[in-house]
Amino acid sequence: MFAVTTWSGSPKTKNAGMLVSRQNAIAAVPPLSPYLSNPHRTSLPAGTKAPKSQWRFTKAGEDWFCFAGLWRPATEGVPEAFTLPTTAPGPDVAPIHNRQMVVLERADWLAWLELSRSESELLKPLPAGSLLVEQVR
Repeated sequence: MFAVTTWSGSPKTKNAGMLVSRQNAIAAVPPLSPYLSNPHRTSLPAGTKAPKSQWRFTKAGEDWFCFAGLWRPATEGVPEAFTLPTTAPGPDVAPIHNRQMVVLERADWLAWLELSRSESELLKPLPAGSLLVEQVR
């Protein structure tokens, strides 16, 4: 499940170091683009805990799933940072929001982490029926 949320990446905020980035903008942003082509990829597991947002998204037929993630190590004066790439919304998310975090298919987890497939193959919305959507608030 995921809540559609944006976090600040500013070191001056309590949520420093994490932001949600549009996939089509990552390559255009110098601080993020190098991390698509090097081993600074990660995945973020998500489960079925009740969200604080209005909507609950679960992966059909799975107890948990993973989001694609990118991280940047700390450098002098700059803290480490983490981002969740987003993409155009898939058909399950489109009625609610104009983008979604990239949910990796289970079969794609290793390909994402090992850089063995291109971003264009992996950073895309899921097909219809992949996510179950429930209004909880």
